[in-house]
Amino acid sequence: QLQLVESGGGLVQPGGSLRLSCAAEGSTFDSYAIGWFRQAPGKEREGVSCISHSSNRTTYVDSVKGRFTISRDNAKKTVYLQMNSLNPEDTAIYYCAQGPFCGIKIKYFRSWGRGAQVTVAS
Repeated sequence: QLQLVESGGGLVQPGGSLRLSCAAEGSTFDSYAIGWFRQAPGKEREGVSCISHSSNRTTYVDSVKGRFTISRDNAKKTVYLQMNSLNPEDTAIYYCAQGPFCGIKIKYFRSWGRGAQVTVAS
């Protein structure tokens, strides 16, 4: 079981960029897919992006395709989410979690971090 910690959130103007990091503690980091999820006030948590253990598969929700890029550095036990062209609809708490592979339901992800607040506003 991993322990995951998100960082890099903050307040940004529309059109701006942020890079989130998900740092892991644990020896099996490179055995798991890592997903990024977000939850806006009053809404259900949704999957944003996922990267397989070897980085050979990445997935994105339609609303972020072309704007967000997920990557991982297994040597640093860290997954990144580069977010460009941010808009107010991207405002949410962003979480990372581990899963056996990408493309599965949220309920199969675990070791959730505490989240990082991303606010897009002028």
